Amino acid sequence: MSPYDGPVDLYIGGQWLPASAGGRFDVVNPANETALASVASGTEADARAAVDAAAAAFPAWAARRPRERADILRRCFELMSARLGDFARLITLENGKAQADAMGEAAYAAEFFRWFSEEAVRAEGHLGHAPASGARILVHQKPAGVAVLVTPWNYPAAMGTRKIAPALAAGCTVVIKPASETPLTMLALMPLLEEAGVPPGVVNVLPSRRSGAVVDVMLHDPRVRVVSFTGSTGVGRKLLHAAADQVIKPAMELGGNAPLIVFEDADIDVAVEGAMVAKMRNLGEACTAANRFYVHERIAGEFTRRFTARMAALKMGNGLAPGIDVGALVNADARDKVAAFVKDALARGAELLLGGTVPDGPGFFYPPTVLSNVPGDADCMRDEIFGPVAAIQTFGDGDDVVARANDTEYGLVAYVFTQDMRRGLSVSERLEFGMVGLNRGLVSDPAAPFGGVKQSGLGREGGKDGMLEFMETQYIATNW
Repeated sequence: MSPYDGPVDLYIGGQWLPASAGGRFDVVNPANETALASVASGTEADARAAVDAAAAAFPAWAARRPRERADILRRCFELMSARLGDFARLITLENGKAQADAMGEAAYAAEFFRWFSEEAVRAEGHLGHAPASGARILVHQKPAGVAVLVTPWNYPAAMGTRKIAPALAAGCTVVIKPASETPLTMLALMPLLEEAGVPPGVVNVLPSRRSGAVVDVMLHDPRVRVVSFTGSTGVGRKLLHAAADQVIKPAMELGGNAPLIVFEDADIDVAVEGAMVAKMRNLGEACTAANRFYVHERIAGEFTRRFTARMAALKMGNGLAPGIDVGALVNADARDKVAAFVKDALARGAELLLGGTVPDGPGFFYPPTVLSNVPGDADCMRDEIFGPVAAIQTFGDGDDVVARANDTEYGLVAYVFTQDMRRGLSVSERLEFGMVGLNRGLVSDPAAPFGGVKQSGLGREGGKDGMLEFMETQYIATNW
């Protein structure tokens, strides 16, 4: 008997529907490679039906008073907070992460409902007096319209709520296309939204194995006015091309290649703790994960020794089991990609200090791994590892390490450890990244603007900026 007995069909207009063509796909438990559920696979026709439902629901939802929308989002937060354990278990079942990570994600996901319940009543404009013409300038924010939300598999709950909550707060209606590896968490969230009072058609969920086709259909529908995507830079580029045809407003949270810099005056205990969070939160399957470690040569030996000891103490296994720190990677491709990064680095002269061997199956596991003296031309220094592998280099000059950190097409997040706050802030400003963790290994927070520069994306999620991605500014000129 499957450990999952929740919804498995499309959710369109407040109804559970089979796919129009009857197709289905299996969702696999990464820890044991068994099927959890057979889920309806939406088609282009289903995508049109989902946009129909969202467009029909939009006028009434946009006309709701902000306090009414806020109260519904607050209820979503309360209901989800009461069921964190259930959502955490489901996250682990379909994603593979350990329960501690899954509980952290569930709480983080719920927090977006609370934050945007508070922001929903604060979409403020302004009144001005034009200095030349004498006209009155009235500026306010309006909900943009139907939004298409495309989410990744690494945070099955949080990447959905981080988009749904601000969209609903702004007055938009949405169609969410969850990753086919992990659609169950989003489907399981829909009865909760119904209970909280979200009207039919305001949120629609379209799982599908035909991701490119169904999203493309929606992005060529003139009623769709926003596309919000979290995922790889390569897919993001394709969506931007598609969005250009209808000039759809894009919000893109794309790839990363995060440097973690430890200066010689850093508190090593703080740096090691921060590095563990930055590297191993979510098993390294995060665009914010520390990818390149740059440690000052004066303390590299001590830092590496302590960090490796912490990594070695982590326990790997089925994420549902008690005491497990490191669960399974999401699928075989993810595991094999991590293994290939390690093999390449070793072939180029890196030293293996810990891990580095794929365990016997079943399950898509890869152990915590530490590499030192990793050459700059290793693949893992140029691309996201997306797994529990730390690649360490040393440096001796501050200007040199900033240049090396910036030498990437990505610009999502960087981490800096130093006890000299003047240097820390100066280096942070010179780093070409949208976010910096200064003496912290965690930057993600619903109250903060999450996003990158360069090819790590466009726009921001969370904070006061998050709701604006789903709104349009209107200016009215008048006299009185």
